[in-house]
Amino acid sequence: MTSVALAFSGGLDTTVCVSLLQEEYGYDEVVGVTVDVGQPESEFDEAQETADAHGLDLHVVDAKEEFADLCFESVRANATYQGYPLGTALARPVIANAILEVAENEGCDALAHGCTGKGNDQLRFEAVWRASDLDVIAPVRELELTREWEMEYAEEKGLPVQSGNDGVWSIDTNLWSRSVEGGELEDPAHVPSEDIYEWTDDPANATETELVEITFEDGYPVALDGEDLEPVELVRQLNEQAGTHGVGRTDMMEDRMLGLKVRENYEHPAATTLLTAHEALEQLVLTKDERDFKRSVDNEWAQKGYEGLVDHPLMGALEGFIAETQTRVTGTVTVKFEGGQARAVGRESEYAVYSEDAASFNTSGVGDITQKDATGVAKYHGFQSRLANAATDATDERADSEGDWE
Repeated sequence: MTSVALAFSGGLDTTVCVSLLQEEYGYDEVVGVTVDVGQPESEFDEAQETADAHGLDLHVVDAKEEFADLCFESVRANATYQGYPLGTALARPVIANAILEVAENEGCDALAHGCTGKGNDQLRFEAVWRASDLDVIAPVRELELTREWEMEYAEEKGLPVQSGNDGVWSIDTNLWSRSVEGGELEDPAHVPSEDIYEWTDDPANATETELVEITFEDGYPVALDGEDLEPVELVRQLNEQAGTHGVGRTDMMEDRMLGLKVRENYEHPAATTLLTAHEALEQLVLTKDERDFKRSVDNEWAQKGYEGLVDHPLMGALEGFIAETQTRVTGTVTVKFEGGQARAVGRESEYAVYSEDAASFNTSGVGDITQKDATGVAKYHGFQSRLANAATDATDERADSEGDWE
């Protein structure tokens, strides 16, 4: 008897994949695997309902802590892709590894997902799965299915489908972010209505302000307003707290790995807040040279994270440098929520590379350094450019005079 482990969410794509894997691919058994990376409880109920309608054996794997740990690694790397925090991208390798483990334990012959041939997720899943000896199947991609065809197929089969606004939108939710795409949102000129958002209140109505304190140890967020919290709970509380102020919305044209440009809408209140606070603390405790170099390291980390290649050998090297810098990223940052924004308005750390006496306008200097010592620096600053400009001006004047003489 042949069996295949399917990444199963209970949404439209994976719902139709169950029947297709049996009818079109000839597998005797489909093992559904749903991985908990912080989705709403209702999604698990919907997945179970759909699995029951199929007679599908559904395995639910709790990977919230593993996912939250990876998200916090992304904070230490200040990881964003084209301006938004990585959420779905980081969740996919966590989900893929959990499904692979179930497949191996259940003795499955293959692995399957419901990703299309136009998105990033197919690459992120398969980057993990193709390192195994199991076959990889992608029915939606291989059969070139459209969303309309899937909805008609599900209706013919009498399959319950729960997929955001009756299937009009494609919604992906995890602990770190919520993404909404499809339907009218595929038109870049379409202005989305407020009903696509669930995590964030309309920033236009955010008239109240609020201050929160976030404590970091070695670059990891560890406490909110002085209360020590585990990563999962810290993110959940901050999502709710920042979301009420409209913090963490992104509406963008995103460049996918396959070269397609797509319209994406994201919500990420906690991620936005933590990344803002972390960067503010790094500004206080790292030198300019460290920050300049780390920016390139962070960009590489974010790119590999976006691609789902969190196990790439390069990541280990990048994280070695990041870990060294984070030994001093310990302290507290005060963030102000106001009008849909999260702004760092205060920061403190015992590792601060800062001297109030040296920087203050009310002091003449610090130690054996005085304001007058800057005179020599000021004279040399721009010296070479002045020489170059003077030489150019002299050459131009000679050329002009010779032209006049001729």
